[in-house]
Amino acid sequence: MKLFSTMFIISCLTLLACTKKQESTASELIVGTDAAYAPFESETADKTVQGFDIDIIKAIAEKAGFKVKIVNTPWEGLFNQLESGDRDILISAITINEERRKVMDFSEPYFEAVQLIAVPVSSKVTKFDELKSLKVGVQTGTTGDEIASRLLGKSSQNIKRFEGTPLALQELTNGGVDAVVADNGVIDNFLKNNPKTFKTVSDPSFAKEHYGIAVRKGNTSLLKKINEGLQAIKSDGTYDRIHKNYFTEKKN
Repeated sequence: MKLFSTMFIISCLTLLACTKKQESTASELIVGTDAAYAPFESETADKTVQGFDIDIIKAIAEKAGFKVKIVNTPWEGLFNQLESGDRDILISAITINEERRKVMDFSEPYFEAVQLIAVPVSSKVTKFDELKSLKVGVQTGTTGDEIASRLLGKSSQNIKRFEGTPLALQELTNGGVDAVVADNGVIDNFLKNNPKTFKTVSDPSFAKEHYGIAVRKGNTSLLKKINEGLQAIKSDGTYDRIHKNYFTEKKN
């Protein structure tokens, strides 16, 4: 009985070691992204997730030597999915700020952004303060939501919040809001497809923001790989080629 127990334990340990090795070799890191933010991330008719962020993280992974699986994840649950361990990496036009740094770690910045206002071409709006008496569309939990809340008041009935910026822009198209405040990359993409109907308004009060790739707090080994991969694609021109595919303006 003792011999059987010893051999059984040894066999189990060997099997466990082999299993772990196979998992490590074949594993993919799960990347969460809210695929409703073109051109950074969006979903095709066949549910394939595509966009600037997707190309960037795939290029980083290739350089850093790991595999990724992209999973469309609603913005509202995105950060919780990272904290719970259901997602290993987040890339979703996430602005780096001190509040988020408390609960997750960020890569070096990979994109510089600023807020823009989208309004109909007939609008008289020329600056952000002039939105005080208007109906403003924003995506819940974004910088646009934050600054609109500061201007109009967080509980203002004139702020209409949506699960995604495309929904806010659709409401603008339908006449349900007078303006939408969102990141410049998304607004510019919208204007490119609606050049005769809408225009953008910038404001000097809008601070520059930087997007980062997020990992769980304390996951320094993965963060190091991501930063090394990011530096590699910037050095060899891969980043520039990807950027040019999605944006016409000069990269920052």
